Amino acid sequence: MANTVLLAVADGVATLTLNRPDALNALSGEMMKDLSASVRELTREKDVAVVVVTGAGDHFMAGGDIKDFARQLHLSREARLATFRAMVEEHINPAVEMLQNLRQPVVGKVRGACAGFGLSLALGCDFTLCAEDAVFTTAYSAIGLPGDGGASYFLPRIVGRRKAAELLLLAERLGAAEAVRLGLVTRAVPAADLDQEVARLVARLKAGPRQAYGEIKALLAASHGNQLETQLQSEAEAFARCAATSDFGEGVTAFLDKRKPNFSGS
Repeated sequence: MANTVLLAVADGVATLTLNRPDALNALSGEMMKDLSASVRELTREKDVAVVVVTGAGDHFMAGGDIKDFARQLHLSREARLATFRAMVEEHINPAVEMLQNLRQPVVGKVRGACAGFGLSLALGCDFTLCAEDAVFTTAYSAIGLPGDGGASYFLPRIVGRRKAAELLLLAERLGAAEAVRLGLVTRAVPAADLDQEVARLVARLKAGPRQAYGEIKALLAASHGNQLETQLQSEAEAFARCAATSDFGEGVTAFLDKRKPNFSGS
C-alpha cells in the first residue's frame, strides 16, 4: 500500500490523503508514483459515492519537492528532459485524468499551503473548501517551470485567460478570500470548522442521486469542446438515462409528497 498517498474507503466515502506532513506534503518522485497507484486503486473501488482529497497535517501540498528536484540537476540536459517528462507523463497525467473521469463528486479539503501541483489538484476537484488562513500560489514560474497537473487547463476555464496568465507568470500568493473571489475554491471557512463543513457537504452529496451526478460531471467535461447541437443531444441522452432510474421516480414522488427524497443510487 502506498505510504506517501493514503487511500481509505469507509461508508461510501473514499479519502485520498497526501501523506508527507513533515515536508508540507511536497510532491516527490515517490509521491507521484503513489498518487497514480492510489487513484487507480480508487477507480476499482465499488460503491463509492463521494471522494475527498486532503493533506495530512497542517498543509494540503506546498508544491513540488525542491530537494527531490535538486537531486536530478547532475543529469545531462537530455537525461533531465527524459526524466522529468517521464515523471509527468507516466504518473501525474494519468492521476489527473483518472480523477477527472470519476463519476463521483470530488471534494478538496485544503489547509495551509496549496501551491504548484497542489493547486492544480484542488482546481480539478468539483468542490474545494478551504480554511480561511490557507494560502494559494501557482509557484511554478518561481523555479523556472510552466505548470503541470492541468494548471494551464483549469485556470483559463475558471478565471479567464488574462487572469490565468497573471497567476502563472507572476506566481504571487493569494489568501483564501481572494481564492474564493476568483473561483479557485468553492468556500472558505474558519479553520476550526473545516472538518465539520466538509463532512456536511460530503453527507449531502452521499445522499444525492449518483446517476445524475455522474451525468452532470460528464456533460460539464464535454461542454468545452462541443458545439451547441452536440451538447443538446448529449443532454437529451443523459436526461433519458436518468429518467429511467429509480432515483428519478423517487425524486418526483418526494416532490409531490413534499418531503425530502431518499435516493438509492440506482
